[in-house]
Amino acid sequence: MADGAGLPLAIYVASATPNEVTLVAPTLAGRFTGVRPERLIGDKGFDSDPLDAELQTQGITFIAAHRRNRTKPKTQDGRALRRKRRRWKVERLNAWLQNARRIVVRYERDVNHYTAFIHLACIRILLKPFLK
Repeated sequence: MADGAGLPLAIYVASATPNEVTLVAPTLAGRFTGVRPERLIGDKGFDSDPLDAELQTQGITFIAAHRRNRTKPKTQDGRALRRKRRRWKVERLNAWLQNARRIVVRYERDVNHYTAFIHLACIRILLKPFLK
């Protein structure tokens, strides 16, 4: 999870099999900051009414485009979805994390070691403005 400037806010590592919707709650629980985000923006894979309702109870506005095969009435209008145009900032964070070769190749088989290297890469990204 990244903020509006592309800086890391939370990291959660899981296998490739679970659905993305089930990973939102553990990612929010493992955030680096104490404050909750005001809004979360996701892609079509996060289109879920139960997730939207759960985040509403926590006071978080959830913005995600609807899937093409959605049978229920739409809950998102075009105004909130315009915020998704700034998704490149999150993709920039992914590119910064991939500067660390250990993360891209994943030499570590233990998930705790891999998560530790991701945390180190996040620390490096957060400290970059102060080290110049």
